[in-house]
Amino acid sequence: MGKWRANRLSELPPYLFSEIDRKKREAMADGRDVIDLGVGAPDSPTPTFIVDRMGSAVRDGANHRYAFGLGMRELRSAISAFFRRRFDVELDPVSEIITLLGSKEGVGHLPVGVIDPGDVVLVPAPGYPVYVSGTIFAGGVCHTMPLREENDWLPVFEDIPADVLRRAKLMWLNYPNNPTAACADLAFFEKAVAFAKKHDILIAQDAAYTEVYFDTPPPSILQVPGAKDIAIELHSFSKTFNMTGWRLAFAVGNIDALAALGKVKSNLDSGVFQAVQLAGAEAISNTDHVEVRAQSATYRRRRDILVDGLREAGWEVTRPKATFYVWPKCPAGCDSWTVANRLLDEADVVVIPGAGMSEYGEGFVRLAVTVGAERLKEAIERIKKVKF
Repeated sequence: MGKWRANRLSELPPYLFSEIDRKKREAMADGRDVIDLGVGAPDSPTPTFIVDRMGSAVRDGANHRYAFGLGMRELRSAISAFFRRRFDVELDPVSEIITLLGSKEGVGHLPVGVIDPGDVVLVPAPGYPVYVSGTIFAGGVCHTMPLREENDWLPVFEDIPADVLRRAKLMWLNYPNNPTAACADLAFFEKAVAFAKKHDILIAQDAAYTEVYFDTPPPSILQVPGAKDIAIELHSFSKTFNMTGWRLAFAVGNIDALAALGKVKSNLDSGVFQAVQLAGAEAISNTDHVEVRAQSATYRRRRDILVDGLREAGWEVTRPKATFYVWPKCPAGCDSWTVANRLLDEADVVVIPGAGMSEYGEGFVRLAVTVGAERLKEAIERIKKVKF
């Protein structure tokens, strides 16, 4: 890249999804019929009622201006009502809610606002790569919290060394979890809040998948009494409402942390397009809309097709309770990169190797149910023909 390149860029690990996408495109360029169960992105369009609100809002010239501030009052009030309805949690629309240009942006910018160079950030692994890259851009130091099957894919706080805890300022959690699809109960969040208060660490709970569930609705960390003293939670419109390209999300909780994030954003962006915010208000006010519920039913059917098919093929896999991911064990004797490469080379099926997300993801691969049922059935038939 030449001399115009900051040294911090050399500290970044390769962005896994970009590498997977490159290999997929090479296969497609060769004329192969690739079934992509890799990068998780909803394949259905945004529900019509949301698009209709966007259509009317985009024609209103008042929405064509800069969208400064924490977000439009209509959207923040709708988010507050959603939290009251869904979690029985009260949020002040003025001070306890901030809109984001997608949750990825919030994850990346939060460390800039709340840590200083040399501060430690506790990062779950395997996990979303931006927890690490955001820390690096802020000059922080990552300390890995391993997620292991024997601990139900939850971090063990007691394993964090004392010298690390003295320097730790921020801890990322992510439940329902990507990539493992694990869920955390309220008892775990209570333990996390107590631990964070003891060591004066801000919790950032990435809750992008709380509304993609199949049985018991996952809790919010803010349901824990006193959680607002030490925690924020990030929510996304992308997964719940098929709005990935709209770039809309929000963070809620601790006032000081949100103010710090807001100050970063006010210096680096000019807010979310107001027409998108109004469409978001329509979306989150109608989480029980028939189109939204239909999407959940679709993911449930696809999950069952994939889990049942993998089990028929001899794979060991847990049926997930939330997210649109499935996290099966690799066939005996195979590492995750070998499995991923052979599935692409021999079956034209793309999956994510667990080791690509962390050494603690080794032994597993991630598959997303974001293709249609017939393509999932075809993928299963192809997978059955690969002999490991």
